Amino acid sequence: MTIETVSRNRSHGGVQGVYKHASRETKTAMTFSVYVPPHQDGARLPVVWYLSGLTCTQANVTEKGEFRRICAELGLIFVAPDTSPRGEGVPGDPAGSYDFGLGAGFYVDATQAPFAGNYRMWSYVTEELPELIVRHFPADPDRRSILGHSMGGHGAMTIALSYPRRYRAASAFSPIAAPSLVPWGIKALGGYLGEDKAAWRKHDTVALIEDGARFSDFLVDVGDADSFLKEQLRPQLLVAACTKAGIPLTLRLQSGYDHSYYFVSTFMEDHLRWHAARLKA
Repeated sequence: MTIETVSRNRSHGGVQGVYKHASRETKTAMTFSVYVPPHQDGARLPVVWYLSGLTCTQANVTEKGEFRRICAELGLIFVAPDTSPRGEGVPGDPAGSYDFGLGAGFYVDATQAPFAGNYRMWSYVTEELPELIVRHFPADPDRRSILGHSMGGHGAMTIALSYPRRYRAASAFSPIAAPSLVPWGIKALGGYLGEDKAAWRKHDTVALIEDGARFSDFLVDVGDADSFLKEQLRPQLLVAACTKAGIPLTLRLQSGYDHSYYFVSTFMEDHLRWHAARLKA
């Protein structure tokens, strides 16, 4: 499990790195970024996992997320993987659309041809990359949390609900709350997992909650000027599911904010403090 250093830069007393490795899950080279805050030699630090949205790579949040200052203050490692396999021979959307295939792995393990061979982002994010992070960085495997944006918010919440003892906190910016019911999700889940909608439910936050999955609590921010709010995100379904299941949910509808990283970066500090309080409890 070797890694190649793409770049390393000093920031807020810590190190922002970008790395590459050969993935056993995707059978491609995968790139990811890690910020390690200043710390004492031998220390093991809590880790916040960040999952990005459609069309993104690890670079979007690394360059625009404005997380390093607060991570340095709170002593948090911040890990950002890519959103899909890439490279020669990796299939994309036959129509070349942005919402499926390259840059749109949807954090599932595909079962349908021709995607099943490479699109294994669920196993990559939950198993392979965490093993690598613990081996190569001062990460505490018993103190980790997860958050994400849009498609990554969907990924973060479904992973937290599937592994509630593994993650101490989970939050999301503009998550796709019920992908089985919206155009982005129907296309992705059908394309990767096939027509059996029972398989979709394991990758749908609202459906997971309806089927009995539980998590301690969630923090979710959504902008009321988000052009995807009504058709793709549908946070009211998340509110209803959490209310019925008794899951504490702090959902904040932020006035005037859209779907962009201007929005994400504005509330990143709030989310990281939320995570730190639970990671260090």
